[in-house]
Amino acid sequence: QVQLVESGGGLVQAGDSLRVSCAASGRSFSTYAMAWFRQAPGKEREFVARISWSGAVTAYADSVKGRFTISRDNAKNTVYLQMNSLKPEDTAVYYCAASSSSYYYTQSSVYAYWGQGTQVTVSS
Repeated sequence: QVQLVESGGGLVQAGDSLRVSCAASGRSFSTYAMAWFRQAPGKEREFVARISWSGAVTAYADSVKGRFTISRDNAKNTVYLQMNSLKPEDTAVYYCAASSSSYYYTQSSVYAYWGQGTQVTVSS
């Protein structure tokens, strides 16, 4: 069982940077791949980024590639999403999620554990 709590969201202007964090509790955090998803009002939840259990392998949605960076600190049981050059279309609730699977990582259904989300709002 893994409990996830996101933090660090807020209101920023276009072009600003923001880092959101996800603190995990429970056993075996370091054995899970972690991901960030987001959901904007009226839209489906979408994949943003994913990091392997070791941190060696990352993957990003095309819409954030080159602007966002996912990282993790297994000693602190925390995963981060550094967001640079933010755009109004990045406005959403950001969720972190944990999965024991290495496949189909862009699909929310493979993630067994979810946080409650943190709101990120980017004004133009």
